[in-house]
Amino acid sequence: MTDAQKSKPPARARDGGPKAANKRGAARLAAVQALYQMDVSGGGVLETAAEYETFRLGKELDGEQYREADASWFRSILGGVVSQQRTLDPIVRQALTDDWPLSRLDSTLRAILRAGAFELTRTKDLPTAVVISEYVDIARAFYDDGEEPRLVNAVLDRVARDIQKKTKKDL
Repeated sequence: MTDAQKSKPPARARDGGPKAANKRGAARLAAVQALYQMDVSGGGVLETAAEYETFRLGKELDGEQYREADASWFRSILGGVVSQQRTLDPIVRQALTDDWPLSRLDSTLRAILRAGAFELTRTKDLPTAVVISEYVDIARAFYDDGEEPRLVNAVLDRVARDIQKKTKKDL
């Protein structure tokens, strides 16, 4: 795990400096890290969640202090993405351009998009802009100023619009 994954703040203040992460923001970052870890190691959701809750969330590991996180929000995202992956992947795939299939994305980017899509499709009590902004900030924590944060913004925005269209159609 890189230093950015351990300690870099998942959000920035309006002036570009770091802003204190809230517990849900820290839970989102931890969920993305856990999803990445599961993807590359093949580990299971129960073992990974237990490891994060026991050794990482709000704890010090290898000299790095992890932020305190909302453990239930972390479990909700992690478990939700895993249990709904067969539903989420086509949603994300549809929001990507034809020349960027989901399989072409690296594991971290897939984890960010899956977690963001999960929250957009499953949590109706959060403003869409907040969810998208949180995951764009997480992408910035991993990718600095690359194209990836813009890709996360565009894809999650398309996912949100598709959900809104479907919701209006179902009414």
